[in-house]
Amino acid sequence: MTEDRDGAVRPVKLRLDIAYDGTDFSGWAAQPGRRTVQGTLQEAVGRVLRLPEEPAITCAGRTDAGVHARGQVAEVSVPADVWAAEGDRLLRRLAGVLPSDVRVGAVRPAPEGFDARFSPLFRRYVYRVSDAPAGVPPLRRRDVLWHKRPLDLDRMNAAAARLVGEHDFAAFCRRREGATTIRELLRLHWVREEEHLYAATVQADAFCHNMVRALIGALLAVGDGRREIEWPRRVLAAGVRDSAVHVVPPHGLSLEEVRYPPEAELAERARATRRVRTLPGE
Repeated sequence: MTEDRDGAVRPVKLRLDIAYDGTDFSGWAAQPGRRTVQGTLQEAVGRVLRLPEEPAITCAGRTDAGVHARGQVAEVSVPADVWAAEGDRLLRRLAGVLPSDVRVGAVRPAPEGFDARFSPLFRRYVYRVSDAPAGVPPLRRRDVLWHKRPLDLDRMNAAAARLVGEHDFAAFCRRREGATTIRELLRLHWVREEEHLYAATVQADAFCHNMVRALIGALLAVGDGRREIEWPRRVLAAGVRDSAVHVVPPHGLSLEEVRYPPEAELAERARATRRVRTLPGE
C-alpha cells in the first residue's frame, strides 16, 4: 500500500479495460433516469466492493448513445484495503452482476502518472458501412450502417487523405463553450472487409463532439458520387459547420483502441494534453 507523508494510506487507482454494445445505452456519461455505461459500471463496482458510495469512473473517451466499444479504458480509485482483499475476485464478481451488453475485460493497478482521459497518445475508432442491395444482414444490424447507394472505395480514400493532419475541425464538430476544435487526425482510411462491407479507421490524438460521424458522412457523399473528392477539404478550410455534411447514425461506430505511452511518459503526456492548442501562426 502507498502512504502519504502523514502516514495515511492512499486509494489505489485502477485501470479498467471495457467493452460494450452501445445499442441500449444512452451513451457513456451518467445521466439521471437514463441507462448509461458509466452509471451501470459505477453501480456494479460499488456493489461488488461494498463501497459506501458509488465510485467515480472516468473514461478515455465519452461515447454517444448507440456507439459501441471494444477498447474503452477507464480509471477508478478504491480504498487500498478493499483492493487488497477483493482484487483477485473483482473480474469474476463483476461478470456476475453486470448486464450482458457491458464487460470489464481486465482490471489492474494503474501505473504512476496514468490518467485515462489525458494520457492517451491516440484513440482509434472504426465505422462500418454496407452498400449491399439487400441491406445489412440481420445479425449485423446493430453495428453496420446500410448505405443505399453504391460506394467507391478509391474516391473515399482520396478524399480522406486530404483531411489527415493537424487542423481546426470546427466544420466537422459540434462546438462546446471553451473547448478547442483543433485536433491531429493521424489516420483516416477505408478498407473493404468483404463484398459490400466497408470499414473506415479514424485515429486521432483526441476528437471533438460528432467529429467522427461528420467526417464519415462527408466521405460517404463522395463515395456515392454526390460530391467531388475535394469537397470535404473545402468544408474543412471554411471552418464553419456546413448543413450539407450529414452526421451518420451512431450504431456503425466502435471505439477499438486507446493507446498510451510508456509508463515513464504518462504524466508528461497528460500535462501536454491539457494545454490549450493553437495552430502555427495563431
